Amino acid sequence: MTDSGDRGSRDRGAPRPGGPRRTPRVDGSGFPPRSTGRGSPRRGGGDKRRGGGDERHGGRDERRGGRDEWRGASRDRDGAGLRSGERGRGGPRGRAPLGSRGGRPEERGVFHRDRPPRVREPEIPEDIDGRELDRAVWTELRTLSKDNAEGVARHLVAVSRFLVEEDLDRALAHAQTAARRAGRVAAVREALGIVHHRRGEWAKALAEYRTARRLSGSDHVLPQMADCERGLGRPERAIALAAAPEAAQLSRQDRVELAIVVSGARRDLGQVDAAVLVLRDLAQSTRPQQPGAARLYYAYADSLLAAGDQAAAREWFSRAVDADRDLETDAADRLAELDGIVLVDLEDELAGDRAPDGEPAEGEDDLPRDDEEHDGGGGQGVRGEPDQEQGDRGEG
Repeated sequence: MTDSGDRGSRDRGAPRPGGPRRTPRVDGSGFPPRSTGRGSPRRGGGDKRRGGGDERHGGRDERRGGRDEWRGASRDRDGAGLRSGERGRGGPRGRAPLGSRGGRPEERGVFHRDRPPRVREPEIPEDIDGRELDRAVWTELRTLSKDNAEGVARHLVAVSRFLVEEDLDRALAHAQTAARRAGRVAAVREALGIVHHRRGEWAKALAEYRTARRLSGSDHVLPQMADCERGLGRPERAIALAAAPEAAQLSRQDRVELAIVVSGARRDLGQVDAAVLVLRDLAQSTRPQQPGAARLYYAYADSLLAAGDQAAAREWFSRAVDADRDLETDAADRLAELDGIVLVDLEDELAGDRAPDGEPAEGEDDLPRDDEEHDGGGGQGVRGEPDQEQGDRGEG
């Protein structure tokens, strides 16, 4: 499916279905000026005064004679070569010449390109029924048929699930399928843009975000668009998007995300101090319970660290740890690095110590077993008790 921009460009460049485009007239009527009939012979060489009658009758006779001869049209019975919509003299009624509307495509001179084969849709997990989708997205899907809306909803839920699971290939397959089935729904195009964004495909993501913005009329995707511009190596365009008048109308959470992108763009340009100033007021006025606080604190701490203020960076990394309840950032690791603490994953260490075939590693045989009990005399086990009893019986 094509978007509205493609449709507009096609309408401006392609001829209308009813015939050639009308040439503009000086007086704005939309039609070419007619001949006055006085001193200006008509195209066929005849004169209106010579044709007899008024223009409605005499002009029609001249069009049949003079114009056809001027065009070099034949006088066959089927009227071939005449203008579209005219019948030749004596020709059968209802038979249109080649190139006119009606008939088979090959008779109209229209040959359609072969359509690409239909792409097989990815399998949707059975536990997804589409009701998990946000109500606002369901509202956008009302423009589709019921069956199509339910199918698209299930694909969108699958996109969200596989993004969480970091399975970007399957997420892309479901997002592309939803876009093929509902390409004019803004939420669908935005979902496809998010997948491309996560995959680092900046140009594709930017194109989808632009389409979603045009379809919805909403500017909430400006932070994502700016981040794509930065990913494409164009930090100046990211800063320009943030300076647009539409950016002032964003919600607070979207403004926070946009400020984080702009701060990174300033650092890309080597403007470290400006990167700190972009986030300072927002960070100091944001409470830890507000949405996006952890990401904002983290970005501000990172900018401070780049500017060389390690003490302030440590403070804001600590705040990010307290605000990051969903573990969106690695603020804890960054804070530990500043404190000189090296974090080691014990599970990875134990897995590395074990031999590939499952046998204990070197030195592991020396460890005591659960079924052994060591005493100070050198390791007689629990099974030594029956021997003690046997010795007592021997003494008796």
